[in-house]
Amino acid sequence: MENWRGITEDIVTSLLEDGSDPEVLYEVEHHFVSENFEKLEQAALAAFKLGYDVEEPAELELEDGEKVWSFDVVVECELDVEAIMEDVDKLEALAQQTGVEYDGWGTYFQE
Repeated sequence: MENWRGITEDIVTSLLEDGSDPEVLYEVEHHFVSENFEKLEQAALAAFKLGYDVEEPAELELEDGEKVWSFDVVVECELDVEAIMEDVDKLEALAQQTGVEYDGWGTYFQE
């Protein structure tokens, strides 16, 4: 299991140190992957039922040529560790329950 709190703290700190605006809402994208489309679809439906904005699944090709399915959950929130971790905890638990991988989160620099 990843140390999502440490990773989240590092990302938030880096963005703020680089001058990203702490006063705006950020689009935080939480990433899910699975080799099994049915499991991924089940996870997407479960996230939707929890009230999350779920993007369409897409097939991705990895560096080794293997193909996986992925989708993102998009949440607008402040660039705040606790706010982001609340979603990380819920979404990682959802991934474990549905047998897919929670692959972290990302966002973009805001001026």
